[in-house]
Amino acid sequence: MKGEVFSINISWEKGRKKYPIKEAYLKKNYGVLGDCHAGKGEREVSLLPWEKMEEMKQIPCPRLKGAIVPGVFAENITTKGFPLHLLKLGDYLKIGEAVVKVIARGKKCHSFCEIARIIGKCIMPDEGVFAKVVKGGWVKVGDKIEKVKYDESEGTGD
Repeated sequence: MKGEVFSINISWEKGRKKYPIKEAYLKKNYGVLGDCHAGKGEREVSLLPWEKMEEMKQIPCPRLKGAIVPGVFAENITTKGFPLHLLKLGDYLKIGEAVVKVIARGKKCHSFCEIARIIGKCIMPDEGVFAKVVKGGWVKVGDKIEKVKYDESEGTGD
């Protein structure tokens, strides 16, 4: 299983869409540095496939024109060419220099995102994957994403 980082997205305020950046540091047991959702916890990094976002562009709704962009669903990493739907809880992904562990699939939306307000549907509850950073490191747009075997006792990255 291999794919790539299509976009890295952060926001300084919860409840807002995230904005693309070229690279980010994923800190062990913390998340994406500079992102409002970072902090000790389980859902440190969120991933969403670009392909599913592209499917939403096919919905005939004039208000959607140009609205579906990386970060609009508040995902940290927009993936491309990687089958997130095949991941199981406990799987490890190497993303750039970092390694993350899949800890959840989907989530209940507490408030509608911008797209859900427009069309009444959000894909994060069904397509989103959440991970915990087990080995810190830099991640850049275009970096490979691959499923790996990983022994957390050997993790040295912060």
